[in-house]
Amino acid sequence: MRKQVLIAGGGIGGLAAALGASRAGWDVRLYERAVAFSEVGAGVQIGPNVVRRLQAWGLQQPLQSVAAFPSRLQVRNAVSGKELAVLPLGPTAVERYGAAYATIHRADLHGLLLAAVTKYTDTQWHLEHAIDGFTDADGVVTVRTSRGKEVEGDALIGADGLWSRTRTQLLGAVAPRVTGHLAYRALVPQHALPDALRTAQVTAWLGPRLHAVQYPVRRGELQNIVVIVQGPAPQDLESWDHAANAAGLDHALQGTCTALQDVVRSVSTAGGPGWRLWPLCDRPPVCSADEMAQGLVGLLGDAAHPMRPYLAQGAGMAIEDAAELQRALAMHDLDVPLRLRRYALNRWQRNARVQARSTRNGRIFHATGPVRWGRDLSLRLLGERVLDVPWLYRGDGSSASSL
Repeated sequence: MRKQVLIAGGGIGGLAAALGASRAGWDVRLYERAVAFSEVGAGVQIGPNVVRRLQAWGLQQPLQSVAAFPSRLQVRNAVSGKELAVLPLGPTAVERYGAAYATIHRADLHGLLLAAVTKYTDTQWHLEHAIDGFTDADGVVTVRTSRGKEVEGDALIGADGLWSRTRTQLLGAVAPRVTGHLAYRALVPQHALPDALRTAQVTAWLGPRLHAVQYPVRRGELQNIVVIVQGPAPQDLESWDHAANAAGLDHALQGTCTALQDVVRSVSTAGGPGWRLWPLCDRPPVCSADEMAQGLVGLLGDAAHPMRPYLAQGAGMAIEDAAELQRALAMHDLDVPLRLRRYALNRWQRNARVQARSTRNGRIFHATGPVRWGRDLSLRLLGERVLDVPWLYRGDGSSASSL
């Protein structure tokens, strides 16, 4: 008899978990709070480590049809505008790591996973249902949904994001950590930009207490622009996300070069929807396997290890989690708690390393004073040796030894 996994959350992590669990031979029931599947946000960078996982699921062609594949990553000084370093991507990434480096609209990544789950699995969808609580007893996990229903399963995977209720019950009610960083995000149609502002590469601008990133998405038709500045966040973090005040961003960019300011000002002239603004939150790095699975309950993606975006691996680590979950759930000679334990043991150290590196990168990106000068000198002297991350792009997260 096939075992049944219950999944909380229908975002990128939840859909990837559903795809992986189904491929492992499990029946899947997925519970999503929203009335329809959708994904907000802007662009996502997915490194070769993540693209390989999508290829293994047979999703190379859908990815090819919606993503962009930048030719290189360029780092520039946000004050002087000067180029500091370049990392070749494109064919170089394929040669080094066996897969491309892609940039994609978050909604397109969500959409291709949703299409795959719909086409290739028998997942049961339960929209307008959140999993509010669970009990784990006598070899069965029983969940209580927001509509008052009780459902039994053989395992529960909490992929319900930063404010995960599954995590709260499993690990305690400790709120996410407010980083003090605010992310302004915008998408603009490239055809509406002058030629000088269009891009087929990833460009990162590093400045004092801020940085910006721009890159193509949706086959290059759109440009994703993100500016992250340091500043206070509102108290109501869980529900806060609003159309940003462009004047506040202009003020934060005072002292930066004309080239960066031209990129930012293009948002208001290119006819797109304008800026959205999010406060960034995270949690300290995972410190043990128990923080990712206990008994019949596992955590995945932001529910387990929310991270700052300074290594561009938030969505990537959720997809890697789902791939390892697939491997663990397919170990049919093990009891389910041991399968989830194996999943957690093979993921927590890699996730912790990525979390820690993301935080470190943020300090470097936003450095001031002597640290900033040292950063720029290192980038000019060492170039791609500083920018490349072989331990990340080669590893697929299948075991702790991949570190």
